[in-house]
Amino acid sequence: MKKRLICNARLVNEGEIREVDVLLAGDRIEKISARISAPENASVIDAAGKYLLPGMIDDQVHFREPGLTNKGDMATESAAAAAGGVTSFMDMPNVNPQTTTRAALADKYRIAEGRCSSNYGFYLGATNRNIEEIRALQVGEAAGIKVFMGASTGDMLVDSPEALELIFADAPVILLTHCEHTPTIRDNEARAKAEFGENVPITEHPRIRSAQACLASSSLATDLARRHGSLLHVLHLTTAIEMALFSRAHRNDKRITAEVCVHHLWFDESRYTDLGARIKCNPAIKTAQDRQALIKAVIDGRIDIIATDHAPHTSAEKKKSYFKAPAGLPLVQHALQVLFDLAAKGELTPELIVEKTSHAVADIFGIADRGYVREGYFADLVLLDPQAPYNVNSTNLLAKCHWSPFEGHTFSSSIDTTIVNGEVAYSAGALTGKFAGRRLEFARAR
Repeated sequence: MKKRLICNARLVNEGEIREVDVLLAGDRIEKISARISAPENASVIDAAGKYLLPGMIDDQVHFREPGLTNKGDMATESAAAAAGGVTSFMDMPNVNPQTTTRAALADKYRIAEGRCSSNYGFYLGATNRNIEEIRALQVGEAAGIKVFMGASTGDMLVDSPEALELIFADAPVILLTHCEHTPTIRDNEARAKAEFGENVPITEHPRIRSAQACLASSSLATDLARRHGSLLHVLHLTTAIEMALFSRAHRNDKRITAEVCVHHLWFDESRYTDLGARIKCNPAIKTAQDRQALIKAVIDGRIDIIATDHAPHTSAEKKKSYFKAPAGLPLVQHALQVLFDLAAKGELTPELIVEKTSHAVADIFGIADRGYVREGYFADLVLLDPQAPYNVNSTNLLAKCHWSPFEGHTFSSSIDTTIVNGEVAYSAGALTGKFAGRRLEFARAR
């Protein structure tokens, strides 16, 4: 069995930072100790004081395959993820064909096999009419069930009250919701068109996709979950006003959990003037006060998970006018660096980052043997150098869309090495060509 020793690391794990060596045997962590002698023929990585983290588990990405592969695919986007220290991802169902049947779900797993640099899991999508597919879903078949309670593509907008009642009552696994109230958004669009005509400025986006539209939908989702006893995870929250819906309790003591995405922790509406549609996303990036409230909610426990909602579109699409430019940003390659920049500013801590990007995701979704640096767990690890600045530019972007809202920014940290199932997937600024990603195992039932 191939062995690999990581020595002189500063391990960030389970609420503490300590100096350790970590011995890997095959795809697992064999030993964690203050000092470990290298076994014969073991390869050695000298961490030289860098942070050693459990790999980020991103519970919300759009890698665009099948059917939208001009924007991204499993291979390209998982490579960008590995370069960003994301060792596992869960991909959304709004592809083509949509992942709204168990057969389509199985096909998507077949597409991913042998092509991913990071581990993978997929969601089943809800519609107004596929309750029988939802009821038939077996624990472990999907990461969860995605419910678009806001504008979506095709027939994935679930706006039937009867359908929502059935989904929340009968879902056998965790539900994930995109919460925006479509009628409110349409009214806001009409108002903007009345004022500006077809040339609505991008700065109107947070008023069209307003805080009130978010609150109306997230309030409905949490009410449905409480009435039916559902497991619910509310995705990409963006507003201060929604935080009162969520508990400060530990994730293991609540059935309704919450997520925020890195771009909502980093940007506020002031950046529309220089970045334009490059930061157009749904729900919208909102005020500086909202951003601060989200940071506070991460700290106090109302928000359980930090993710990306990585959603690439072509550069040409993003240059279109407000209503024609699609919503979404490519984010997996720089998510951890965003968070460690926030740590460098004193807004977060390394321990909290690991809690929200790894530990909590594994616990909430019941992901077997991942999300922590523990003996016997899979060796999904990241070495991050907090002293090595990293400039984002066109020469080092790996997502297929080949642009980033962070271009020109220099992060205070760099991803040094990413290990997936014991294999080095990324090191010293380059991919290794290892497609070491495996299908994630999900064990949490309702």
